[in-house]
Amino acid sequence: MDPISDLEFFTRLVRYGSLSALARDLGVTPPAVSARLAALEKRLGVRLLNRTTRRLAMTQEGELYLATGSKLLEDVQELERMVSSSRDVPRGLLKVNATFGFGRRHIAPALSAFRQRCPEVDVQLDLTDRPLNLAESAFDVGIRFGEPPDSRLVARRLAANRRLLCAAPAYLDAHGVPASPDGLRGHRCIVLRENDTAYGTWHFSKGKRHQTVKVHGAMSSNDGEATLQWALDGHGLLLRSQWDVQEHIGSGRLRRVLPDWELPPADIYAVYPERLNLSAKVRVFVDFLEKAIRLP
Repeated sequence: MDPISDLEFFTRLVRYGSLSALARDLGVTPPAVSARLAALEKRLGVRLLNRTTRRLAMTQEGELYLATGSKLLEDVQELERMVSSSRDVPRGLLKVNATFGFGRRHIAPALSAFRQRCPEVDVQLDLTDRPLNLAESAFDVGIRFGEPPDSRLVARRLAANRRLLCAAPAYLDAHGVPASPDGLRGHRCIVLRENDTAYGTWHFSKGKRHQTVKVHGAMSSNDGEATLQWALDGHGLLLRSQWDVQEHIGSGRLRRVLPDWELPPADIYAVYPERLNLSAKVRVFVDFLEKAIRLP
């Protein structure tokens, strides 16, 4: 019987939200995780979780066990940190998720430098067109734009970033420059489908004024590099992150449109599960990223 180990197991299971997700992280089968949970419940003499095919739901006893147990784990870990002669050495597999464009341009080089500094860490970078669920996919760190909505994750801001509306000079010369967000309704707009929410809806603000415009265009994609190339080719107006278009604005290949209007912020964050059980590889990597990411 190891109460501390049981507490750690149950806390991780609740955090991952499913037997299969925890099993993937531990490198065991879901039945093995289920058996471990059953043994824990048998030892305590109560049911901690109600299991369905889709999700886990904590019982009242489970909520009490988690709330009190999490505090005990934090106290134990703090005690060990206090008496330890040195901090943990980063080691093991570090799994990182980022979007294609930013991942290729910034995260891949950062991981290369990090691996040279921490040779005992193996890295796995998965690039996707939209952020993945960290728990379900067993990732250690995810890179997100804008304030992450998941309160179960810790979010560390890596860099400030704005969204800018821009177009090629050739397009603006041919079709005119809109004077207000409403003027976008008559323009060709290039739409990036970044997530499962309704795309092609752009939000603008200027002081206390707010305007939402549903834009239309003949070209859309889930890949940011494709939409950027189309904008450079003069196909229409594009809404993109500053990190991606600033170079082209500086060179004159793109021009900002409606610069007096603000768009929703797109600050760049590293997100990871709550600090409980945070490994040295994650802690050191996020600290490294905060210094490594330098945007124009």
